[in-house]
Amino acid sequence: MASKLRIKVNGLVHNVTASLDTPLLYVLHNELHLHGPRFGCGLAQCGACSVLLDGKEIRSCVTPVAAVSGKAVTTLEGLPALYAQQRGTSGAAPVLHPLQQAWIDVQVPQCGYCQNGMIIQAADLLSTVKRPTDQQIRVAMNGHLCRCGTQLRILDAIKRAAAVMAKGGAA
Repeated sequence: MASKLRIKVNGLVHNVTASLDTPLLYVLHNELHLHGPRFGCGLAQCGACSVLLDGKEIRSCVTPVAAVSGKAVTTLEGLPALYAQQRGTSGAAPVLHPLQQAWIDVQVPQCGYCQNGMIIQAADLLSTVKRPTDQQIRVAMNGHLCRCGTQLRILDAIKRAAAVMAKGGAA
């Protein structure tokens, strides 16, 4: 049975109609037309559907929409505004989060399907570890699958973004 719900996504409150057990991913994609989070395995194993919930990475394919009530959801599309908020920057958000810019600069993606989850997990990591070591990055990214073999470029992009963020720079 469908219910009317209010959820906060990327800083905006949205009224949606969905069953309480509907996966958050479906609401984000079908109701809010956000295409950062992807349907991958549907079992929370690959990470393609990752979003931040109150700043921590979760798998939206297995998270019921009712579980996000009263919490802040951030998708790939909302990362620039989140970064501006974390920096205490007033005015317009940067066009890209430093991670998104680093992904472009390093030319990380091949097929790109896993990149949403990789960037979201990296944002979670960099919110707590300002200058992660290679080992810390590998451990943090361990639950995300990439079949294209771009792991070394992902590592490089995270380190680049960390350096920009440590200096307080914009993307």
